[in-house]
Amino acid sequence: MKVLGVSALSHDAAVAVIDDDRILYAAHAERFSRRKNDAFLNSSLLEEALAFGKPDLIAWYERPLLKKTRHLMAGQYREAFSLGDLPRRHLRKFGLGNIPVEYVSHHESHAAAGFFTSPFEDATVIIADAIGEWSTFSIGEYRNNRIRWLSDSIYPHSLGLLYSAFTQRIGLKPNEEEYILMGMAAYGQPIYKPDIYQDFFRDVNFDEGLQLATNVHAGLGNWKENARREDIAASIQAVNDEVMLKAAAWAAERSQSNNLILMGGVALNCVSNEKIARLWEKTTGLRDKIWIMPNPGDAGSSLGAAAAIQGKKLRWEGPYLGTDVAPDNSPEKLSDYLASGKVAGLCQGRAEYGPRALGNRSILADPRGSETKEKVNQFKRRDQFRPFAPVILEEYANDYFDMPVASSPYMQFTAPCRFPDDFPAICHVDGSSRVQTVNRSQNPYLHELLQTFHQTTGCPMLLNTSMNLKGEPLVNNREDGERFSKKTGVQLF
Repeated sequence: MKVLGVSALSHDAAVAVIDDDRILYAAHAERFSRRKNDAFLNSSLLEEALAFGKPDLIAWYERPLLKKTRHLMAGQYREAFSLGDLPRRHLRKFGLGNIPVEYVSHHESHAAAGFFTSPFEDATVIIADAIGEWSTFSIGEYRNNRIRWLSDSIYPHSLGLLYSAFTQRIGLKPNEEEYILMGMAAYGQPIYKPDIYQDFFRDVNFDEGLQLATNVHAGLGNWKENARREDIAASIQAVNDEVMLKAAAWAAERSQSNNLILMGGVALNCVSNEKIARLWEKTTGLRDKIWIMPNPGDAGSSLGAAAAIQGKKLRWEGPYLGTDVAPDNSPEKLSDYLASGKVAGLCQGRAEYGPRALGNRSILADPRGSETKEKVNQFKRRDQFRPFAPVILEEYANDYFDMPVASSPYMQFTAPCRFPDDFPAICHVDGSSRVQTVNRSQNPYLHELLQTFHQTTGCPMLLNTSMNLKGEPLVNNREDGERFSKKTGVQLF
């Protein structure tokens, strides 16, 4: 059975095509419309998806009528009575109205995206996000391809909503710029952590579900009006770390599985993920028993909804599932260019499914230069305090970083750099890096590039950041890449 999975009408719309246990295609709507976090499907996206054949079934990533009951309770009457967000109406715009639609609950879609792409036969699953229909923080256990829920927190009690409210409080865009708050936290001190617990939490108890003291959906107002935003960021990041660690410890005591899966938007918090990975190893005595599908947010639930309908393990071969661009230059030529101290844009192969560039839609540079970080931030028109990530040959990762896992192919964990003074372009102010490891089977072109660069320079890593300007989606095709190159002066490869 061929299934078209769809996540849309909220934010960051996406589709995925699954045929039996094969993932044929998966991509984000924003890459085609060029509107960041576009909530709506578009004809160009669906044209690529449907090139793989007409689906027998459409799997939708949440239950829309159940979601409307939450809108009613929250007083969101316009959303509750609107017909514009009904899936079938949206699908009919693209000629898909005659295909059967099945609905999967929001958190089951997250869970299925994680489990059915994982290498595990059983797993503990933690899902933390802003909000589904009602669920906000769920813990479950997969056995025999079926999930048993152990804990469920419901709206308005939401760690994800709280983190987004703090994102707004410090002047950033909620549901989009939480990752900037995470980076800013390293510049502050968590002096307001006790106040956050006192003002916003009633209880952190997963037996009964997470309990907040107030509904933060509308924001925090001028909470701690005169506080440094770096200290506020550090404080909410510390709270996020602690709550997620408590959830992992709680799950480890109640689940029979030593394998852990993290999903939902909160699973993009690589600072918390590092701490959870180290705790899980300490708790279970086992390493590398943690999996985060590289698109753990709502866009990834397009794949999750389709996987839940299929109900069986998928052949996961990596996140390179979108638009295909033929290589235009050899790895050797690109390596020589980078070794000369220049910054390059790499647009080749299939686009990444997920929010992070993993070598196919990336800006690359030598990580050792003292001016590289400033130069690349200027190209991207970003805040100068924001760090960049290293991409490194897998076999050298632990030589240069204190890795919480043996490999990190999807840039999901931070790790202390062992030589931060030698690699200023990829080290944050706290000496950490968000590491991506690469082996040959994962991405042959990128692996060959790193090997060549290593042979030439003695350095087994490169700076890797997404090829986009601030506020724009990742480039999708060669035309987007050439437009980026023209705007920035970055040479496209």
